[in-house]
Amino acid sequence: MPLLTVELAGTCRSFSFEAGRSVKDILDGTDVRVRSGCPGLGTCGLCRIRVVEGEHGVPTLHEQILLTADERGLGTRLGCQVFPPGDLRIEVLALAQRSPWRSLLDEPRLNLGPEDLAEFPAGALGVAVDLGTTHISLALYDLAGGRLLAGRHGQNPQADLGADVISRLQAAEADPDQAHALSQLVLQAVAEGLFDIASREGIDLKRVSRIALVGNTPMLALLAERNYEQLLHPSQWDLSLDCRPADPGAWAAPLRIDPAARIEVLPPLAGFVGSDLLAGVAITRLTRDGVGALFIDFGTNSEIALWDGGTLRVTSAAGGPAFESGISCGMPAEPGAVHQVGPDFQVSVLVGQEPQGLCGSGLVDLVANLLRTGLLNARGQFSPAVSPEGFPMVLGKGGLILTRRDVDLLQRAKAGVGAGVRVLMNQAGMAGRDLGRVCVGGIFGRFLDVANAQAIGLLPVTPADRVELCGNTALAGCAEALLSPAARDRLDAIRDRAKLINMANCPEFDDCFLENLFLRPLGGT
Repeated sequence: MPLLTVELAGTCRSFSFEAGRSVKDILDGTDVRVRSGCPGLGTCGLCRIRVVEGEHGVPTLHEQILLTADERGLGTRLGCQVFPPGDLRIEVLALAQRSPWRSLLDEPRLNLGPEDLAEFPAGALGVAVDLGTTHISLALYDLAGGRLLAGRHGQNPQADLGADVISRLQAAEADPDQAHALSQLVLQAVAEGLFDIASREGIDLKRVSRIALVGNTPMLALLAERNYEQLLHPSQWDLSLDCRPADPGAWAAPLRIDPAARIEVLPPLAGFVGSDLLAGVAITRLTRDGVGALFIDFGTNSEIALWDGGTLRVTSAAGGPAFESGISCGMPAEPGAVHQVGPDFQVSVLVGQEPQGLCGSGLVDLVANLLRTGLLNARGQFSPAVSPEGFPMVLGKGGLILTRRDVDLLQRAKAGVGAGVRVLMNQAGMAGRDLGRVCVGGIFGRFLDVANAQAIGLLPVTPADRVELCGNTALAGCAEALLSPAARDRLDAIRDRAKLINMANCPEFDDCFLENLFLRPLGGT
């Protein structure tokens, strides 16, 4: 892939990119952003760069108006008007302030036609929100046309009070003030993400008239400050949970949107199966065909759905933090993350930056390759050739070491998911060969190597062409429900027909969990 190299105060940063994107868009996915005040139309004139080397085309009409002849002669351009076909070296003349928010890695993939869209007033905007345990994703749409205007992805600030959902639920139950603080942290984060969009894209948030939110059940309950304590009692997990806030309209002021905006928390199913899973089932059209289909949304709280042609069984599994940067050398799937590790342990880094850590897909690759080379066995034990401290990966100026504890975290995470899959398939009387589709949702799944995931038992053994890496299905499904009455009806129908399987009530779960602790193909011996 071509590289965009940025000169910064005597140092250089290089970012890989796909051709067809503007310099502004490329930088918006990194921590080096150029100033902006319009949605990349060249009208604000703020995103000024100087081209040092590389092909960059000729100045556009906007640039001829906003830049002097002398500036253009020195190589000054507007970042939103430059679409580099290959390697480009630049200097950013107007750096934006650092922000924890990044542009979405991928545009949500919707399955809507013009006939599916509801009738909205011209100029009205809507926001889809995916509230995850570790990350929050936002997508801003033109409601009338169904066009994505901007999207952002950032950390859930609740993680500072507990990486897992149980610790947050316990904190909320113990102290009402803490419960309120957890809710406000999320509300403030969504507000900051929207403000980041508004300030950089030149969008008036008062035009936002609808917001739809999906998420796993604990996150929705904590946001609404309702019924979260029920999730600490297994006897309540089979029951539906009301996560509607008492007054969603009160959120409009801190979000800086239209005071009359309709804000809706799309309801979860029950227990730890949230509306994020239902949105994923809807967007992938999992129940459309009669063939067997499996959907897994990997995360700190992993959720699973199995369609056998007549019944939709759903469940959740405590994936733990291994899939989302919870290991000692881990980090989210952000610029600087090692997201692929090759057979010779060569690494690929997101956006081509200096390697800073392993994200979930990189961890899967690394463990699979350690298994193949005999440096790790199926029990998760390193060979004597590996230091007791772990397997070293020298990255950048420092060093990263994969420890035995890191491997153990991955084993437990994939054992929970594998056991959930096995139980559902046993109840449906199905084997891997019966699966016509395996849909993988979540940011983790975006970069997943299917063969490596199958080798360590993370995915069922089925032909690779039946596995679909679907990206953030929760956000995409939420966006469809935001834009289309038919999509919302489809989501409600899925909720009504889904059959919740509570793993706490499945005697075979423990045996399946122990079997799947081994790093080997799912169901292998």
